[in-house]
Amino acid sequence: MDFVKDVLTFLADNVFGQVPILIGLITLAGLLLQRKRFEDTLAGALRATIGVVILFIGVEIFTGGLTSFQTVLASAMNSTPPKADHSLNDFLGSQGGTIALVITVAFLLHVAIVRLFPAARYLYLTGHLMFWVSTVTVASLVTIAPDADQLTLVLCGAGFVAAYWTVQPLWMRPLMRKVMPDDRFGFAHTSSLTALLTGYAAKPLGSRDKHDTEKLKLPRQLSFFKDVNVSTALIISVIMLVAVAFADHGVVTKAAAELDPKLSPWVWALLVGLRFAGGIAILMFGVRMFLGEIVPAFKGFSDRVIPGTRPALDAPTIFPVAPTSVMVGFVTSTGVFLVCLGVFAGAGWFTLAPPMIMLFFVGGAAGVFGNVVAGWRGAVLGGVISGLVLAIGQAVTWGLFEKTAPELSALADPDWYAIAWLLKATDPVIGGASVWAIPVVALAATAATLLILGRRESRAAAEAEVAAETAESGNKTSLDKG
Repeated sequence: MDFVKDVLTFLADNVFGQVPILIGLITLAGLLLQRKRFEDTLAGALRATIGVVILFIGVEIFTGGLTSFQTVLASAMNSTPPKADHSLNDFLGSQGGTIALVITVAFLLHVAIVRLFPAARYLYLTGHLMFWVSTVTVASLVTIAPDADQLTLVLCGAGFVAAYWTVQPLWMRPLMRKVMPDDRFGFAHTSSLTALLTGYAAKPLGSRDKHDTEKLKLPRQLSFFKDVNVSTALIISVIMLVAVAFADHGVVTKAAAELDPKLSPWVWALLVGLRFAGGIAILMFGVRMFLGEIVPAFKGFSDRVIPGTRPALDAPTIFPVAPTSVMVGFVTSTGVFLVCLGVFAGAGWFTLAPPMIMLFFVGGAAGVFGNVVAGWRGAVLGGVISGLVLAIGQAVTWGLFEKTAPELSALADPDWYAIAWLLKATDPVIGGASVWAIPVVALAATAATLLILGRRESRAAAEAEVAAETAESGNKTSLDKG
């Protein structure tokens, strides 16, 4: 038993928890299944791996700036997050092994579901979110069933997480077909509920054809804003300079000294804006590089291992489709969150911590989906919804994780809040002693959904075949008469 546990933990820590390795191995396996030449297989696997590494280098560059930005912004807003008796580090120290086992067991179960049900269609491959979804799930289970042993937490958590990984790309599929009409890959990110809400709420606001963010007409003097790198650098630099002007001098000086002790805070603010734009450019390059390999390589799995399946990938994979809408969503979500911060603090409700990294990815993704439905108006709405969800979610969820890891509420994406409150809502119904009902219900609901979808797809395929045969018969009749 210990050997099996060690193997599963090793896979979680060294494969599923290391996105470049996971993507590289899947690309390698996909190319081998297609019987590509050795040199093409090796080169393709390495290009996919390097592409993910480049993507994460870009993320590290701009998120480093966002972290500093968050500190300065909190100072400028005179905001101090509430104190907690328990920390995320403490929770990971006590439940890290359980989380690792949940990741591995859940992924194996997820693969089995996708293999058994053709309607499942997508294989969830966003490695770092595999970790965070499992962490939030375990923290929620510990909250409602504090006396549960590790085996119970692992099996109950894995069943619920596998169900989420399976259905989440499916509920995003209608919107993703607008973003990616060729359905090359699915959307696997915990911003999905905000993106989904944006996509449907934006419908009355217009159309993409009339208001597409990528086709906005600007005066000649402002035409440089159409270059997303230039507009990103300018917008973030201005926000940073304003934050520096109102923040505590000591806080700003300390943040600037982390980059260079001799650096002026004002110059540091400009550099943060420039590094942010540079990080985004690197991220986009990495996305294009690894997508160019993983998507065609995945055909090996689709043809030979899991027929008809496609990869479901991280949010940045859709950013190159509409980079301007990413910035619109991010800036709008940040502005709305800061307004909420001021209102909440002024009313004495809760002191928010600006989650800049989440505001970027969640707001950016919602901006893309809003744009594909209603152009720039939809992108703005996506930012507004994202800012509100992240602010309200943080305020109401902090206390939920009070006995585990309250920081999870400040690091959260929208789906984290939904998972936490969904599992909490089961507590009065089933109680901690019946925690096994959670994976049973989740997996049963997933299976029922997939069966219904499968029947609908089979019926649609049959109708299309009949229509094609009717059309062909009609053409032959016309030819015979001719």
